[in-house]
Amino acid sequence: MAINPRGADLKQFLAEDPGGPVVMLNLLRFADGGRESYATYSRAVEQTFLPRYGGEVVYAGDGGTPLVAEEGQAWDAVLLVRYPSREAFSAMVADPEYQEFTQHRTQALTEAVLQPTAAR
Repeated sequence: MAINPRGADLKQFLAEDPGGPVVMLNLLRFADGGRESYATYSRAVEQTFLPRYGGEVVYAGDGGTPLVAEEGQAWDAVLLVRYPSREAFSAMVADPEYQEFTQHRTQALTEAVLQPTAAR
């Protein structure tokens, strides 16, 4: 199961760019003990990389029991992160310094959804 964006996915992400800011919906399911590893990743992202690329966390929260969902569709955490553009997001994930921290995210998660959204 994919945890981190792959090259082909990023290429399509950029090709479908409607222009303007993008808000990334992050749905996260943690491995046992994964919250600590994710916290290490999250601190680096919030303190270094989001400011560097103009991003900001809009919302971060723990998931609860779903009201409407199929079996297995509950998530441990939900984040909304705004970037000024799809290019800014792609530049961040390509940053060699950022890539050093992705191991913490990869170790922390068993499943993830990273869904770009655009305002209407």
